[in-house]
Amino acid sequence: MTASDNTKDNSAYEDSEATYKSRLAREASRDLANSTDAVRTRALELIAEEIENSQSKILAVNEDELARATRNNLDLAFVDRMALNHERIAAICQGVREVASLPDPIGNIEDMSERPNGLKIGKMRVPLGVMASVYEARPNVTIDIAAISVKSGNAVVLRSGSDAHRTSSLLAEIARHAIEKSGLDPKILQFIESTDREEVSALLAADQYIDLVVPRGGTGLINKVKSEARMPVVAGGVGVCHTYVHADADIQMATDIVVNAKTRRPSVCNTLDTVLVHREVAPQLVPRLTNMLAKVGVSLHADFESIPMIDEAATVFPVTPEDYDTEWLSLNCSIKLVDDMQDALAHIGRHGTGHSEAIVTSSTESSKEFLTSVDAAAVFVNASTGFNDGGEFGLGCELGISTQKMHARGPMGLRELTSYKWIVLGDGQIRP
Repeated sequence: MTASDNTKDNSAYEDSEATYKSRLAREASRDLANSTDAVRTRALELIAEEIENSQSKILAVNEDELARATRNNLDLAFVDRMALNHERIAAICQGVREVASLPDPIGNIEDMSERPNGLKIGKMRVPLGVMASVYEARPNVTIDIAAISVKSGNAVVLRSGSDAHRTSSLLAEIARHAIEKSGLDPKILQFIESTDREEVSALLAADQYIDLVVPRGGTGLINKVKSEARMPVVAGGVGVCHTYVHADADIQMATDIVVNAKTRRPSVCNTLDTVLVHREVAPQLVPRLTNMLAKVGVSLHADFESIPMIDEAATVFPVTPEDYDTEWLSLNCSIKLVDDMQDALAHIGRHGTGHSEAIVTSSTESSKEFLTSVDAAAVFVNASTGFNDGGEFGLGCELGISTQKMHARGPMGLRELTSYKWIVLGDGQIRP
């Protein structure tokens, strides 16, 4: 099968496109698992090269989809997630090359020990087999997941959202062509061309072929995948993220961290949603912070105690209980004054989603208490929540950021896409 076979007319499938392509991925995964790291690394290098050489075509398709989204009055944050430009394409290619350069986890031997009977027993890292991902607006996810899957020896089946579907399809086609040039079977990367929602259900039922599915998107998509999937699910989590500014925080540091966490890229899941400010530092911090946020267009949803302190240039709304549970994904931010660390921890416990939480403090003791007490995939001291990212953690691009505790938590890199098998080395032992 060549790269062009991935665009087969959907009417020709006996069952469903998702089932058919999942089977192809399973068949191709066996040889991929036995391939060398050099071959898989070369495939990723070629993917980056092919994307760079195809920028004009990619951007033309993406611009057409963005224009349609604008005509359909889609949310601006959603449109931003769809958008590609030269800088974002360069970042995609850089991420692929970073993954290519990472050490190969496959075949690593861990926890080897010798038993009293002379048996040597340990674990060998192996690929999971076949991954699937259902995702929404971000076309860069197509390449991120393809790269990390191939590097870790896993075949992958992708189903993108309809709004950036043509861009994602083109990126998958480019990646398949590069994979074929490397000498690997292009069937290891499958892209579901149909936008029929029944194909998602068919994919989630293909547990005979798929080992793990990762949804990337909003609450509705994640809940659908969790409820319908017959295979294990690791959910790229919804992020209601907080930054708590403690009483002893440096005002300038706190301002810089909050502004960065909120405005660097508002439409992504590690973006700040609620600022919790210790009331002792609030008179010094809130006017300065809100002035800076107002300058970049952030609207504030504030509790009644903080409203009198907010800079007059800011757009302010009285906060509602629902606001504290909102992942804004936009230039909106909740702000609340708290009595102390325990008050902040209680708020995060009620409203956080276990994604990214931060404290700004000059106290080692307060840092330790926050790190110990907060239940989240990533907890930050004196740093922006925007760093919760595979690339920033040295993992290259990521499969997603998991807010679950089993199998994977936080950015999912190469190791999180592997399992292990026990290996037992003997010299003739038999069990009495």
